[in-house]
Amino acid sequence: MIIDFRSDTVTKPTEGMLAAMATAKVGDDVFGEDPSINELETLAANMFGMESAIFCPSGTMTNQIGIKCHTQPGDEIICDESSHVYQYEGGGIAFNSGASVKLLHGDRGRITADLVKASINPDDPHRARTSLVSLENTSNRGGGSCYEFSEMQRIGEVCREHKLAFHLDGARVWNAIVAKDETTKQYGELFDSISICLSKGLGAPVGSLLLGKKDFIRKARRIRKVFGGGMRQAGFLAAAGTYALQNHIQRLKEDHAHARQIADTLSKKSFVKQVLPVETNIIIFEVAAPLTAAQYVEKLKEKNILAYAIAVDRVRLVVHLDISKEMVTKTCEVVEKMN
Repeated sequence: MIIDFRSDTVTKPTEGMLAAMATAKVGDDVFGEDPSINELETLAANMFGMESAIFCPSGTMTNQIGIKCHTQPGDEIICDESSHVYQYEGGGIAFNSGASVKLLHGDRGRITADLVKASINPDDPHRARTSLVSLENTSNRGGGSCYEFSEMQRIGEVCREHKLAFHLDGARVWNAIVAKDETTKQYGELFDSISICLSKGLGAPVGSLLLGKKDFIRKARRIRKVFGGGMRQAGFLAAAGTYALQNHIQRLKEDHAHARQIADTLSKKSFVKQVLPVETNIIIFEVAAPLTAAQYVEKLKEKNILAYAIAVDRVRLVVHLDISKEMVTKTCEVVEKMN
């Protein structure tokens, strides 16, 4: 048995999801004629109380389309230094949008309204025009950390005051919503655009959605086409996303509980220097020298447990749909026996 904690993107479709995919009605989505994609886009937009949505192959694409829609070449984007849009999207902000980035040093991936306000450039032709603030909730490199909703509201107020667009990279926003007992409508009222992922905690095989106003999404469709993201009979994939939204959100609580159980076991080991606070489904821990993260990952691999070294001294484990209670118990037993 292989226990794969490398990411929540490694899940396989459930039997119910496969059945939904097999019976999906499809058409040509570039012509707007795929009923399953239309259904998914409407469902997601309605969940967040937003006007429209567009289905894309990946969260990187939805983030990059959103940034392109909100900015002009030469603009500057404010985000945390660990943000996915900066760290893991191939320099797409510069390549796709010709924009620069002002990186803020937040708390486990979370920035504050005060930090944002202090980072807005003055109206000066020598300086880049600040046009967009991007948040990531939950924060991947922050160990699945969640924003307090009140702080996001304060950041939103700063954005409105300074006429800045406000984007959410919500790849794991479902985990935040479940962990903090929030609602999707709260998010829809706050952000100008939201990127939501279906292929992480929700377990769909492919796909993300970008949400926003109708005119914004109309512009997004043009950019998706330029990016090569127009799909044809992709309703088979959209049906998996619809199934995930209807069946896999509340079960995220199980992943969070399993993550806390593993983190508690790790925190008691002498070779673990620190475990970041676990709020959702991600565990990041720091190993004590001379042990390195790569060495510990290899030790786990020998026991058929797969993990990911995200730094010289940091290991990441991500709990997901395909991690059972028995797998968690086995992992804890392995960790307890390691010295």
